[in-house]
Amino acid sequence: MSRPTGRVLTLLELLQSGGTRTVAELAGRLGVEGRTVRRYVDQLIDLDVPVESVRGRYGGYRLAPGYRLPPLMLSDDEALAVLLGLVAGRRAGLTTAQHTASETASAKIRRVLPRHIARRLDTLLESLAFTEQPGESGTPDAGVLLTVADAVRHRRPVSIRYTDRDGRRSERTLHAYGIVAHAGRWYVTGEDPRIGEDRTFRLDRVADARTLPGSFEAPADPAPAERVVAALATAGYRHEVTLRIHGTVEQIRARLPASVASLEEHDPVAGEDRAAERWLRVELRAERLDWLPPVLASLDRPFVVERPDELRDLVIALADRLASRARQA
Repeated sequence: MSRPTGRVLTLLELLQSGGTRTVAELAGRLGVEGRTVRRYVDQLIDLDVPVESVRGRYGGYRLAPGYRLPPLMLSDDEALAVLLGLVAGRRAGLTTAQHTASETASAKIRRVLPRHIARRLDTLLESLAFTEQPGESGTPDAGVLLTVADAVRHRRPVSIRYTDRDGRRSERTLHAYGIVAHAGRWYVTGEDPRIGEDRTFRLDRVADARTLPGSFEAPADPAPAERVVAALATAGYRHEVTLRIHGTVEQIRARLPASVASLEEHDPVAGEDRAAERWLRVELRAERLDWLPPVLASLDRPFVVERPDELRDLVIALADRLASRARQA
């Protein structure tokens, strides 16, 4: 959409909010001169939008009384799908730009729905409960998200201004392979051509993005989602943990998913069932260790802590606390 067309639509939205808007006010909101506002008004009139000119000291432009845009045609199922998608996206932290964007979008959809459908949907949303609290993760800027998406689609390099978790700022060039939504956050993954290595960045930490000239070829495998999961599991944190756990892959993955830990699988010996329980090596990195003993306890499988010793001490301390409380009358 060209910028003039976008401004014409913005002008229509301003007039739809009601009342008379002066030329100076509209020019300020649109960032143009007064004569440009008049030209945009003429374009709306050409589209059969009844814009009225109001003369006098407080004159300006307004929409003719009773004018409404054609209703948004959604079936009951479609309206339910859209509104639930907005609610779920907000709860999961997968919103962009301002947190109010999904709320205002929901309000606009409700406003154009027939009353009987709106009442039924509101009843459902009021009755809906979630077992988890909404995420408090940062949300990416919509402009950044769309710019990176365009770079992914057209295989163009993109320059980003990034702030890492320690607050260090840098400007990087990325050959972006894909955008991935994971655990309430948005990520972009691709190759940093300066160092020739794959990198994964949180999009809410990207302050600015702009596409660059040129193009690149993206590898077919692994898929962007697999790259992000692997990057998160091997990210550089304070502690490196190595465990041996006796169980099946499914049992271990139920508590230590691929985004948290890497699992070294050995080929079964002759006659051994691949799905059978056996000792498997598990490696992960963590900024803190206090969450791991309860996870290992919930696995309820034999395990050995190979490193670090601090984790072994935490496991013993947890076992002592549980035993002490179990003996209390």
